[in-house]
Amino acid sequence: MGMYIINGGNRLEGELRIEGSKNAVLPILAASIINGRQSVIHNVPNLKDVKTMLNVLETIGCTCSFNGDTVIVNSAGDLDINIPDKPVREMRSSIMLMGAMLGRFKKVKICFPGGCEIGLRPIDLHLTGLRLLGAKIVESHGYILCECDKLYGNEIHLDYPSVGATENIMLAAVSAEGVTIIQNAAREPEIVDLQNFLNGMGAKITGAGSSTIKIEGVKEFHDVEHTVIPDRIVAGTYCVAAAITQGRIIIRDIIPEHIKPVLLKLEESGCKINRYNKDISISCCGRPNAVDIIKTMPYPGFPTDMQAQMMALMCIAKGTSIFIETIFENRYKHAEELIKMGANIKIEGRAAIVKGVDNLMGAHVFSKDLRGGAALVLAGLAAEGTTIVDNVDIHIDRGYENMDIKLMSLGADVTKEK
Repeated sequence: MGMYIINGGNRLEGELRIEGSKNAVLPILAASIINGRQSVIHNVPNLKDVKTMLNVLETIGCTCSFNGDTVIVNSAGDLDINIPDKPVREMRSSIMLMGAMLGRFKKVKICFPGGCEIGLRPIDLHLTGLRLLGAKIVESHGYILCECDKLYGNEIHLDYPSVGATENIMLAAVSAEGVTIIQNAAREPEIVDLQNFLNGMGAKITGAGSSTIKIEGVKEFHDVEHTVIPDRIVAGTYCVAAAITQGRIIIRDIIPEHIKPVLLKLEESGCKINRYNKDISISCCGRPNAVDIIKTMPYPGFPTDMQAQMMALMCIAKGTSIFIETIFENRYKHAEELIKMGANIKIEGRAAIVKGVDNLMGAHVFSKDLRGGAALVLAGLAAEGTTIVDNVDIHIDRGYENMDIKLMSLGADVTKEK
C-alpha cells in the first residue's frame, strides 16, 4: 500500500515548482480522442491517474508516449467503443471518455465510474445533457450504453454547476450539428483549459470561465499542441504546508488568481503572502489564528479539494473554526484520523467544529481519500514525534507528484516505504 514516515517539527523553507493540473489533464486526455490525429500535451504531471488514463487510451486503440512531462497521443483510426471496466471503476474522471467517444464514433459502452468515496456523486447531469444532444442511453447491469445517429446542438441548463457534466457535454457538443449553449456551467479554471485545448484542435467554444458556454459544432479537427495549467490544489496544499510548519516557501509557476479563496483564508489565519505574476511567497510566524468559517463552494468559492488540508491547519490554530461542506456529503473521513493525533473535532452532518489544540502528536493514520491523505501528511509535518501515513500509493499518489521528494527539498523529514 505504501506509507510515509514523517518526523514532525521541521520548519519548511525553500522554493517549489508546481506540476500540471491533474483535474485539467484528465479531461484533456479524454478529449485527445476527438481529433483522430496527434495531440501533444506539455506540463503533464507524473501521476497514477494519468498513467491509468493513458492505459485506457492505449487499450481502446490509441498510441501514447510519456516522456518527461510531455504526452503524445495519436488517436487515428477506429477505436474500441467498449471502455475497459477496471480503470473506470477506479478513476471517476474516466467517465469523460463517454462524451468524447459519443461525439466522434456516435456510440460508447462504459461502466459506472469509481474514484474517491467522498459522496454519491451521481452522473445524472452528464446523462441528461447527452440525451439533450440526441443520445439514446440505456443503463443496465452497471453499464451505460450511449448511441446516436447524429448529435444536435441544444440549450442545456444544468441544475448544478457540475464540473464533470460541463466537461462531458463540451466533449460531445464540439462534434454536434449546430450550436449548444450550457447554462449554469461550472466556472473552474480546468474548464477554461479544456476549452483552450479543444479550440486548439479546431473546436469553436466561447464562454468557459463564465456560467454560460457556447459551443459551435464543427466537422473537422486537426493536430494540437497544448500546455496544461498548473495544479491549483497542489499549490494550495503546499501553501498550507508552509503555514502549518511556520515556514516560508516561494511557489513558482502558478496562477495566483486560481487559489485566491485559499490565500484569503490563509491571510485570515495570520500568514503573510506576496503575490506576483506567476509566483507567490508565503510565510507564517507563530501559531495560526482560527478562521471563523470555511464553507466549500463551486469555483470561485473555497474549493472542496482544499477543505481537508485547511482542517489540518485549523487543528493547531488559536480558537475555533467551523467547516461547512456543501459539495459532498461524505468528506470528513480525515477527521477521525486527525483525532487520533490529538485534534479536537466534532462532526455534525455537513458541519465540522474544530477547536485548535496546542500540539498534535504523531500516530499511525490511514489515508482514506486523496485530499484527506494530503491533510494527514500536513498534520504529520507539524506533529510532535513520528507519524505514519498509510495507503499512500492508493490515494496520495493519485494527485501529488513525488510529494515526499518535494517536501524533503523544503526541509521535511519524510521517508516513503512500500
